[in-house]
Amino acid sequence: MLVTKDFEPVIQAFSRYLEIERNLSAHTVRAYMGDLVSLTGHLENIGISDFAKLELSHLRSWLANQQVKGASRTTISRRAVSARIFIKWAVKNKYLEKDVGATLATPKGHRTLPEVLGIEDAKTAMDSMAMRAAEEDTPMSLRDVAMVEVLYASGARVAELCGLDLGDIDYNRQTIQVLGKGNKERTIPLGNPAMRALIKWLDDGRQLLVNEKSEKAVFLGARGKRIDQRAVRTVVYEALTAIEGIERMGPHALRHSAATHLLEGGADLRTVQEILGHASLATTQIYTHVSTERLQKVFKQAHPRA
Repeated sequence: MLVTKDFEPVIQAFSRYLEIERNLSAHTVRAYMGDLVSLTGHLENIGISDFAKLELSHLRSWLANQQVKGASRTTISRRAVSARIFIKWAVKNKYLEKDVGATLATPKGHRTLPEVLGIEDAKTAMDSMAMRAAEEDTPMSLRDVAMVEVLYASGARVAELCGLDLGDIDYNRQTIQVLGKGNKERTIPLGNPAMRALIKWLDDGRQLLVNEKSEKAVFLGARGKRIDQRAVRTVVYEALTAIEGIERMGPHALRHSAATHLLEGGADLRTVQEILGHASLATTQIYTHVSTERLQKVFKQAHPRA
């Protein structure tokens, strides 16, 4: 980690705190560390080598420097949040006397609306996968149908799908249990098409690929090991090419589509939040904007006086 020598012990202690006490994922910890490496590099450039002398003006100059270098508002916003959390922790653990980051303003990032499939487009993709599986009649095609159906039905993340074990499926209740961000478990219902595709794969496909490396994994790669995220993304990319006019879209488009279609079908925000595993309701609320935007688009296309 390229940090100033005087800052390194503090940064390392904060990293351990995030990993052990906060139980954050390795990806999230890396993001925090990247932000702090940027901050300490800036402090070194302006001649601040003693962490105890950190001031609000130093933080503001760091963010201003990020803006000059062309960082997006979203990146600057995230880095401001990282700095505030780090400094609050440093004060609590006696590395700093005062919380100089408490009043650090956070520029609001631009929230881009996620791309979603139309309901008919989603049906087209699923039907196309099913037809291919019927024609090819291979374990891989059965697996691919099941994965895409489950992703769309559940709104699960790719990592959650890859981590599914056989014991995570409740056939009577038609649910799966996934391990989400922060090692939080949640139960997600599946519809009939997804359950049929999943059972078909487990009964007729998985048993032809299973070996000593398979363990309890639901979805397997060609060599019998638990499938990896890259392979899932490739399958989804190929599945969505069946939709005319759709540019390259991956698994997250299925997650976004599941959320949007649930809301359009009358589901309440709290239910969708629980299904998706969002820590904050504000994250789920973006899908209400997606639905409104789609509604306006249909209105303008269909209404004679739009």
